[in-house]
Amino acid sequence: MRFHEGAAAAERFFMGEGEVYKALLKVCAALDADGIPYAVVGAMALNAYGYQRMTTDVDLLLTREGLAAFKARRIGLGWVERFPGSKGMRDTEHRVAIDVLLAGDYPGDGAPKPVRFPDPSVAVDAEGVKVLPLERLIELKLASGLSAAHRGKDLVDVQELIRHAALPLALASALDASVRDEYRNRWHLAQASLNDDD
Repeated sequence: MRFHEGAAAAERFFMGEGEVYKALLKVCAALDADGIPYAVVGAMALNAYGYQRMTTDVDLLLTREGLAAFKARRIGLGWVERFPGSKGMRDTEHRVAIDVLLAGDYPGDGAPKPVRFPDPSVAVDAEGVKVLPLERLIELKLASGLSAAHRGKDLVDVQELIRHAALPLALASALDASVRDEYRNRWHLAQASLNDDD
């Protein structure tokens, strides 16, 4: 078992001193310097909105053009492709995976659905880092979890975000109609788990 190693890594992560945070700040600074629109998604975005969840990689939303521009300028200068032609990269300094999602693609099973990855220009500032707006993040996670059985963690992420950030039930009205009922379901489950803590 690696209990102490894991505990130390978690402490560094939540103190903002871990390799994932360093890799996040590094890639975001490069994207900003190159004028490439991006949005942080995944666990790092959840952290920005109040649900502290550890992760071992950085998830970014880019356009196809943005990804091509980043690769043309930055591959070999602190980042490498996971394999030739892959969307994903690796930060060679911090040894952290950078997973890239593309605007216009569909979350979860990849099949067409009402919710798609938006253009990263919709991102909002979170202490100098651009993150996906809360409503869009929730929509994507719900659409992903509903369409792909292996993405069930996305549904739990929304439930825990509701719980930890005390999100209102009324937020459902700001979401795409295809995921509103699941948001309401997760909201009620989150309230039940709060009552269990009493």
